[in-house]
Amino acid sequence: MESKRIPISIYAEVTPNPTVMKFVSNMEINPNDSIEFKNIEEAQIAPLCVKLFAFPFVKEVFLAKNFIAITKFNIVEWDDVAMDVRVMIQEYIATGGVVIKEIKSDDELPVMNVSPEEMAVDKVPENEIEERIVAILEEYIKPSVAQDGGDIIFSDYKDGVLKVKLQGACNGCPSAAVTLKQGVQNLFQQMMPDEVHTVEEV
Repeated sequence: MESKRIPISIYAEVTPNPTVMKFVSNMEINPNDSIEFKNIEEAQIAPLCVKLFAFPFVKEVFLAKNFIAITKFNIVEWDDVAMDVRVMIQEYIATGGVVIKEIKSDDELPVMNVSPEEMAVDKVPENEIEERIVAILEEYIKPSVAQDGGDIIFSDYKDGVLKVKLQGACNGCPSAAVTLKQGVQNLFQQMMPDEVHTVEEV
């Protein structure tokens, strides 16, 4: 009996971070919030990511709505392995493999060895200023960051200092610090000059 095949295509895309390759799907592959796995133990809730960690060069996996950003160890070049990874992902999903288990509540995360900090979830705004910060991140910054294979998460705001967490390809990217200051910080200084004076990475 043949496995049911789902029409899906995956293509590989380079990111500003040379150690990270982005594998993009033509359909949603993760109905949950984006999540980052640092090792195979954390990835137990995501069977596809467990299979990805079987590649000896895979260091971290960031699973978004319609793409997977993989960070590699510097033991191979992406030119030599990207095709194998792309084919594996496409075949796995096309034959009905489970990408990630349904996460019904945060209470499930510790049992699955994934700390809440690893979930790509913005801090819940506690006042009007924080609500505006999250709105600006969602509308102006997250889409462009996602194009580069990552995510930016609102972590904290106090006394004019906005703290964010970078995930996926943005985490450890050589140009991330420049992007944070020249891109994100400049935007907030233009849109919220009286409230946000500096942006820092957690």
